[in-house]
This record gives sequence, structure tokens and C-alpha cells, in this order.
Amino acid sequence: MNLKKLFFASALLFAACGTIQAQEVIAHRGFWTISGSAQNSLAALVKADSIHCYGSEFDVWLTTDNQLVVNHDATFKGVTMQDATAKVCTAVQLDNGEQLPTLQQYLDKAKSLKTRLILELKAHKTPEQETRAVEGIVKMIRNMGLESRTEYITFSKHATKEFIRLAPKGTPVYYLTGDLTPKELKAWGCAGPDYHFSVFQKHPEWIKECHELGMKVNAWTVNKAKDMEWLISQGVDFATTNEPVALKAILKKK
Repeated sequence: MNLKKLFFASALLFAACGTIQAQEVIAHRGFWTISGSAQNSLAALVKADSIHCYGSEFDVWLTTDNQLVVNHDATFKGVTMQDATAKVCTAVQLDNGEQLPTLQQYLDKAKSLKTRLILELKAHKTPEQETRAVEGIVKMIRNMGLESRTEYITFSKHATKEFIRLAPKGTPVYYLTGDLTPKELKAWGCAGPDYHFSVFQKHPEWIKECHELGMKVNAWTVNKAKDMEWLISQGVDFATTNEPVALKAILKKK
């Protein structure tokens, strides 16, 4: 085979390999369904890393004193995150005995780990709060040297656009609500959709369309084996789950 033919064959092989979709596991709120862990705890982050998850998802709020804390619920154990100070929020004890962490504490722990950080900014009461939150998050991630390991997700259209505007170019930003088509997401500059798996069951053609547009696809929160298997068969790139060990086992069999 002459050099020209060899180059052409190599190019075809590279193109073919480029169409294969990697399927990865994201631990929802960390790997918390295990002894000693709790949702959005530092332990959950460490345990997600210990089983080699692609990423560990966690949720962020802006407090009244413009600090960033990690928790899922708007109100948790009687404290409403965006209506309280960081001191009040972090006084809350998680179910595994840890204190509710600040984003700084969470990132300090993440520095020594390898799993990617799938940071969800919760929708806040006002666009102004969301902009302050995005500004603070992007600055902190940069100062911590974690830009290359961080991806952003949110249900808020405003926050989605702010992450795209303020994060370094090429940073993956995904939208969660499920009401925009792949073409609309592409026009915004999103890396792709991160939709509930039922959205893709209703619109399975969106998975192929996203890939044709050069976007990735994530589905949440996928906890049943039959749903995991269907999404894998459809070629989604990522699945977010409360059962990362079970999903990893299914992927290993494929």
C-alpha cells in the first residue's frame, strides 16, 4: 500500500472511530446510596471518585451574603438556602453527620480527586441572583485550577446563557428543562441537552440529531435497569444515576 492509500485508510478509520459514542456514568448528587454517605456530601464526592465515575453531580445555591453553598433542596431541614446566610446554611447537618459544605470546601476536596465536577446551579428567584452566582462560580473554579474538569448544568435559561457567556470558551454547558430542541440548544452554544430520560423516550430522534450537530447527550435520573439499557441502546453519551454501580455493571456487559 503506497503512502497516499495508507493515509486515506487511516483517515477513514479515524472518522469511523470518531462516530462511536462513549457512554459514561455520572453519580447523581455524588455516590450517596452507600453507608457513610449522604446527598451532596464530601463523602459522596469521594465515593463517586473511588468507583471511577466520569463525573459527580452536585447542586449550588447563592446565599443572602453572596456565598456559595452545596445542597439540592431549596429548603433543607428548615433552612431556605437563598434566603439565609452561609453561616446558617452550613450549620445544617447532613444525614451522614457532615456539615452542609460551602462550594469552596467542596472544591478543596475535589482538588485531590479525578472525577469531573458536574456543577448544577439551582434556579434562583431573580436573574440578578443567578448572574452573581455564575460570576462567583466561574471565578472560584478558575482560581482553584479546576476549569478543565468542570461542566455546568442548570434548569434556568438565564443561568445557561450566563455560563456560556462567562465560562471559558469550550466549557461544556448543558440545559436541563427539556423544552428546547437540539437546534435551539446549538444556537445558544450549549454542549447539548441534559434532559430527563422520559424526554428522550418521547423524542428519541433528538439523540441522533444532537450527534449530527456535534453535541453530547446526557439523561437523568436513570435508576432502573430497563431505562439504562434503553438509553445505552440509543447511544446517549452520559447517564446520571443514583445507582452508579448498577449502571457500570450494565455497561460492562455491553
